[in-house]
Amino acid sequence: MKFSNVILAASASSLVLAAPKSKTKRTSAFQWFGANESGAEFGNQNIPGTLGTDYTWPDTSTIQTLRNAGMNIFRVPFLMERLVPNQMTGSPDPTYLADLKSTVNFITGTGAYAVVDPHNYGRYYNNIITSTSDFAAFWTTVASQFASNPRVIFDTNNEYNNMDQTLVLNLNQAAINAIRAAGATSQYIFAEGNSWTGAWTWTSVNDNMKQLTDPSNKLVYEMHQYLDSDGSGTSDQCVNSTIGYDRIVSATQWLQANGKVAFLGEFAGGSNSVCEAAVTGMLDYMEQNSDVWLGAEWWAAGPWWGNYIYSMEPPSGIAYQNYLSILEPYFPGGSYSGGTGSGSGSTTTTATTTTTKVPPTSTTSSASSTGTGVAQHWGQCGGQGWTGPTTCVSPYTCQELNPYYYQCL
Repeated sequence: MKFSNVILAASASSLVLAAPKSKTKRTSAFQWFGANESGAEFGNQNIPGTLGTDYTWPDTSTIQTLRNAGMNIFRVPFLMERLVPNQMTGSPDPTYLADLKSTVNFITGTGAYAVVDPHNYGRYYNNIITSTSDFAAFWTTVASQFASNPRVIFDTNNEYNNMDQTLVLNLNQAAINAIRAAGATSQYIFAEGNSWTGAWTWTSVNDNMKQLTDPSNKLVYEMHQYLDSDGSGTSDQCVNSTIGYDRIVSATQWLQANGKVAFLGEFAGGSNSVCEAAVTGMLDYMEQNSDVWLGAEWWAAGPWWGNYIYSMEPPSGIAYQNYLSILEPYFPGGSYSGGTGSGSGSTTTTATTTTTKVPPTSTTSSASSTGTGVAQHWGQCGGQGWTGPTTCVSPYTCQELNPYYYQCL
């Protein structure tokens, strides 16, 4: 993306979210479905920063809650500068590395996949990475730590942007080569593109990415897609109810034409009927084209999101409360026939996936409302696109965790 202390009283399968809605049992076509577990990449203005003040690690108990609900993949963003300080060719920080490995090992120990994600936008200390050899050295360091874990997936870098397109291609290829040379030959690699790796701009920006090669033939193209007006993922209002489908059609055609496969590494929508229809329309279309789409991950879960518009953190995250039952039918390896649903946008899921590749009927989004008042402790208080309160209840202050999320700490 362009940028819990409450005891669970019920499991995800029994949590009452709103008025009950019946869902017909069906089976997902996806290989993976899950959530981003954000927190270790927070506080990028303070490097290395202080654990518990500037950044945090995901809560394993809430990861387990999402795992119990049926999610089977979790992306773990972290900062390159915290893992390998000073220079990309250097040695890892032992404490940060141990915390990363602990999080990853917990996820894979549940039988799920863990995506290790240097959440750096193609930068190191805010400078565009231009040295493919230094980038390869970084990936040699990282891959060697996880080479023996078959459920680890390597994400080359989060959302390259405003970079030379050939450089983006070459950095991805350098990462692939280094990962395989480090002995990680059985794991998947997720390659991200330029222009924030957006699906909606993929064909016009990232066409040269089809030149990437992987000797293990386990390369997956990671795309991101948000549904607000500028595709930044900073508003809870979606353009219309078909925008999800509309924004991934061309990328789907590119994948099929070039014999490639992809994964939607970030997506989200606001908790309203228009966004719910847009999200399900997009996921339905992806399932209809599961020959090239392997699955998706929601942005985002994590213990510090507070009242963030897309929070999937159990038990009180807005998206957790309103989207979990909408997303459950897409979770792989099982089926869903629950009796609880979210708000007015939920739709009945049919027993089989239709093969008619057409979009749903469009509904125009309503305008977002401007927030007022004072943000509470842990609440959002700023960031790009934020229209809510910008002052915090005493004694907390509004602190920038990343350009898109300021929080009362």
